[in-house]
Amino acid sequence: MASKAFLIAIFFAMIAASTMATNYMVGDNAGWKVGVNYTEWAANKTFYVGDTLTFMYNKGSHNVLKVSGPDFQQCLKSNTTGLLDTGNDVINLAKPGKKWYICAIADHCTKGMKLVINVLEPAPTPLPPQTPGSSRASEISSFKSFGWILAALAVFKMIRA
Repeated sequence: MASKAFLIAIFFAMIAASTMATNYMVGDNAGWKVGVNYTEWAANKTFYVGDTLTFMYNKGSHNVLKVSGPDFQQCLKSNTTGLLDTGNDVINLAKPGKKWYICAIADHCTKGMKLVINVLEPAPTPLPPQTPGSSRASEISSFKSFGWILAALAVFKMIRA
């Protein structure tokens, strides 16, 4: 019974976490490779602390290196500490500010395999003043409500099984 309760708690934690952060697959379906315009890819996205970037590519063909702004501009690989090369690299955006990433293999960076993003602090959501006897239930987004309904149904099925 304790393991069932643990699974239920993990499930609810996953639902809650998934509604708060966004995972961006760099380059969308194209992934991380030569020939993709990553400036254009990032242009219509807003990145926040807590979001993640996933770099998908063929292992051995590419890699991901976080660099400084000047190194990014010149495609320099002056410090390869922290080089990622698994082919499925996930980077947690833990701090606000500009982030620069390049492929450090051969001339891939000069061919456009480079990404710069600006990570923002999540804006606090101001709560409207609450009048006596009112409820904030109407302020829950329909997406979150749907997620909670699915979670409750899944838990119900787990308990009955």
